Amino acid sequence: MANLNVEFMGLNLKNPIIVGACTLSATVEGAQELERAGAAAIVYKSLFEEQIQMERAQLSDELDEYTERNAEMTSIFPALEHAGPKAHILKLAEVKKNVSIPVIASLNCIYDITWFDYAKQLEDVGVDALELNFYAMPGDVDKSAAQLEDDKVKIVETLKERLKIPFCIKLSPYYTNTLNFVNRLDQAGASGFVLFNRLFQPEINIQSEEHVTKFNLSNQGDFKLGLRYVGLLYKKIKGSLCGTNGIYKFDDVIQMLLSGANTVQMVSALYKNEPTYIAEVLSELENWMDKKGYKSIDEFRGKLSDNELKVSDIYYRAQYLDYLLHPEEIMNKYPMR
Repeated sequence: MANLNVEFMGLNLKNPIIVGACTLSATVEGAQELERAGAAAIVYKSLFEEQIQMERAQLSDELDEYTERNAEMTSIFPALEHAGPKAHILKLAEVKKNVSIPVIASLNCIYDITWFDYAKQLEDVGVDALELNFYAMPGDVDKSAAQLEDDKVKIVETLKERLKIPFCIKLSPYYTNTLNFVNRLDQAGASGFVLFNRLFQPEINIQSEEHVTKFNLSNQGDFKLGLRYVGLLYKKIKGSLCGTNGIYKFDDVIQMLLSGANTVQMVSALYKNEPTYIAEVLSELENWMDKKGYKSIDEFRGKLSDNELKVSDIYYRAQYLDYLLHPEEIMNKYPMR
């Protein structure tokens, strides 16, 4: 029987499938169902800057109301800078207490002070690791790409000094040189990287002339950009690698592992197929390994990474040139249906 154990950010996991941040693990019952289905770890749903600021604003209003009545009465409230989404943290603590697999807390902030304050609060819950979601649209046209990246590197350096648990960075691919940026974050102390974030894009209802928000699941095959960067980064950084966004089938998991990923995250596939789908994917992975004669994932992880390939341009231009120079051959090999 194949050994599916992997290591991610120093955590020993029973297999490479992590459930990404979502509402499926938002309750004790949901988290336990994912554990029974075979999930190696869960990322608890994200705590967002907007949640934190809304609670702070609400408390500020309450403080103002009481200030007008009696200045001394404001002392019954905690200091404003310590106010926060307590309900989120309490629910996270409850989930952590009731599952045996590692729990990773997810944090998505904008301001430095929020990153520092709430990363520490989440660590204090007792989670096994943190996932820092760096998704935020820059709104300042005068701020350069270098400044944006420098800000993130400083956040990682500071958190490395303040935190005792490992933390990974969940990135979008939209940086000037993503490989260089990942390398800088790696040197700054990040324990791993999740590639890549699924971005929610704006949509407009032309009848009501309003912005609309839809539940936007990933599609199978969306993982291929992450696959490219995992393959390029394998053995070139110290941190662990996790592939995400559009991981649906066991084939997708294997492709990520062959490129060099330690783990993958699944979300959309579980919404569409139920949490028990994890067991099916793991069974198929195990069958594939048995047929190939692999006793452990380490025997083939990174086998098709840029670091291991003799033809080193496969992740850069080789496929692009094939399409341009040999279109008929490719069309015959992969006919359109």
